[in-house]
Amino acid sequence: MAHSERTIRNSTALTGWYKSSYSDGHQAECLEVARGHAHVPVRDSKTVTGPAVLFSLNGWTSFVTAVKKGQLVHGQ
Repeated sequence: MAHSERTIRNSTALTGWYKSSYSDGHQAECLEVARGHAHVPVRDSKTVTGPAVLFSLNGWTSFVTAVKKGQLVHGQ
């Protein structure tokens, strides 16, 4: 599993991947997150053998909270 501090080249080296319950399979912008790791790995659901970006637990929690509160504006 080759990786830098914040990425893993081939995300299939990790287990526990899941999509959001909001993902209906018809959207092109789906992400998958893997449970059970020291950092939170995130990958593009269309490229499962591609890279994953690793977030700290605090970083991921802050991101998800901002999304839920509508604090992120598309295109900025």
